[in-house]
Amino acid sequence: MKYYLIAGEASGDLHASHLMRSLKNIDGEADFRFFGGDMMAAVGGTCVRHYRDLAYMGFIPVLLHLPKILGNMRLCKRDISEWQPGCVILVDYPGFNLSIAKYVKSKTNIPVIYYISPKIWAWKEYRIKNIKRDVDVLLSILPFEVSFFEEKHHYPIHYVGNPTADEVREFRAKHEAAEESSHFGASSSIVESDSPNIFSKRIIALLAGSRRQEIKDNLPAMLEAARAFPDYHFVLAGAPGIPDDFYDKFLTDNNVELVKNQTYALLSRAHAALVTSGTATLETALFGVPQVVCYETPLPRLLGYLRKRVLKVKYISLVNLIAGREVVSELVAERFSVENIITELRKLLDGPARQEMLDGYAEVWRALGDEKAPDNAARIILSRIRRK
Repeated sequence: MKYYLIAGEASGDLHASHLMRSLKNIDGEADFRFFGGDMMAAVGGTCVRHYRDLAYMGFIPVLLHLPKILGNMRLCKRDISEWQPGCVILVDYPGFNLSIAKYVKSKTNIPVIYYISPKIWAWKEYRIKNIKRDVDVLLSILPFEVSFFEEKHHYPIHYVGNPTADEVREFRAKHEAAEESSHFGASSSIVESDSPNIFSKRIIALLAGSRRQEIKDNLPAMLEAARAFPDYHFVLAGAPGIPDDFYDKFLTDNNVELVKNQTYALLSRAHAALVTSGTATLETALFGVPQVVCYETPLPRLLGYLRKRVLKVKYISLVNLIAGREVVSELVAERFSVENIITELRKLLDGPARQEMLDGYAEVWRALGDEKAPDNAARIILSRIRRK
C-alpha cells in the first residue's frame, strides 16, 4: 500500500516515523512518500520536502515566506495527485494540512486520515467545519479531545494512546537500569566538560523551544534566572534543526552546557526544569521532573487580555490540560518575568510543592493510559483503506 504523510515540524517528524514503522509491521508492501524530516527518512521512502522548508511561526515570518509556503502547497497537491496513494496521513500542522485535506477531498477519492488532531479546542474552533467536510478518520493522542469532538461537535474521533508516553516509557525501560552511569554518551559536552565536579551538582534542564523565535523569546530570561542558583548545574537541550552557533550568542558569559539530541537523557538526570510550552512540558512531566512553564510573548498585557477572551481553554501546557487542573505553574504573558521564574523554580527544588507536582504527574500518567499509539493508529488506518 502507498502512504503519503505530511509532517511540518520536528515533533511531527518523530511521531510520523513511529507510525511508519508500525505500518510497515502490518503491511509488508508499505511504500512511503512524505513531507517530513530525517526520522521519517530513516524509516524509508521518498522525502519530497524537509520540514525545515515548512516550519514558519508567527504572522510576520509566515507573511515574509508566503510565496514559498504557497509553492510548497502547490507542489504537495500536485505530487499527491500524480502518485495516487492509498491514503493521505496528516500529522498535526493544521494551517498547511487542512488546506491539503480540502484539496484531496474535493479533487480525488483518496481517504484523508488525520493523526494527531488539530488543537481546535484551544482556538480556531470554526475549523471543525473543515474537519467534518474533509477528514475521513480523526485520530487523537489526547484523552480530553474525545468529549470535545464527540459530545460537543458530534464528530467521531479515536483516542489511540499518546506517542510521547510510549516514547518515554520505552526510553526509561531501556536506560533506567544504567542510571548510575552517564546517559549522555561519549560525544556529550557534559562528559567532555573541563569541570571535574560537574556531576556533584544537581542538574536543572532548560527546554527553551524548538523554533528560533521561541528560543530568542524565552532563553535569555531562563539564563538570567539560572544565575540565582549557583549550586545547580544548568543544561540546555538543543532543538533538532537548530545549529549550535545559533545558541552561541546566548551562552556566552555563563556556565550553561548545551547538549544536542539528548533531551530524554537530560530529563532522566534532571532535578527540575524550565520549559517552554509544548510537547516538552508533557515529556518533562512523564520523566517525573518538576517544572516551571515559561512562555514569553510580545505585548504581554494585550495577550493576557486576549487569552481570557479568545482562547477556549484555561491552560497552555499539556500537563494541565490533561489533568484538568493546574499541576504546573504557567508563566505566560504578564506573568512571565525573571523574578517569577526564580520564585517558582525555588519552590520546586525541595519540599511540599515539589511532591504535590509529582503527585499531579501520576494523574497525567493514569489519564494517558498504556495503549501504544502508533500501533493502534496503524491498525485503524489499514482497516479504513481496506474497507474502501
